[in-house]
Amino acid sequence: MLNILLYSFLVALTGALTPGPLLTFTIYKSLQQKRGYLAGIFIILGHALIELILILVLLAGASLLFQNIIFLTLIGIIGGIFLLIFGFLVIRNTIKSDPSVDFNLKDNNLKGYKGNSFIGGIIVSLSNPYWTFWWAVVGLGFLVNFNITFATPIALLLFFIGHELGDIVWYLPISTFVYLGGKALNPKIYKYVLISCAGFMIIFGLYLSFNIILFPPSV
Repeated sequence: MLNILLYSFLVALTGALTPGPLLTFTIYKSLQQKRGYLAGIFIILGHALIELILILVLLAGASLLFQNIIFLTLIGIIGGIFLLIFGFLVIRNTIKSDPSVDFNLKDNNLKGYKGNSFIGGIIVSLSNPYWTFWWAVVGLGFLVNFNITFATPIALLLFFIGHELGDIVWYLPISTFVYLGGKALNPKIYKYVLISCAGFMIIFGLYLSFNIILFPPSV
């Protein structure tokens, strides 16, 4: 079952590395708070709480559909295809321009909630439509492919831990780095990291798509 932990970690890390609202909020709070190095911890705790709730809701809501082999197959294939598309888009955008993460945010560059870090982790996550779509397609596809349900609590726990670790190893160092005065990541290093992660997404997307066809889950 350790493969569930590893794959969940890598998939989450590839998503976390791509700039988005949660990264912007983390940078903002790390710059604004007196103890900004703690911002990343509370933001990820809020983010993790809402993800745990969403995972439980997905499993509960799809419990009956989990008995339908057609549903399971379609979700597995769609989740894999989405990872493929996202991976190719990341590579295309990364090659076209030099990606960078600028830590010199101005107040007017951040729209929306600016309050408590823990609550912010929840609100910013919920307000991101990509996050919801990711869980409805890729997240659920992962659960289906690895047969993770309430009947397999250890697998479910490993999946959740792995996913949150993928966020932690990116957001916590970023929060500390920004608080200590870091201005930007090395764009060349960041570029190659993004391309490597996108390559993993493509490979894993292919794996999810073909695995569900060749080895359909039992119902």
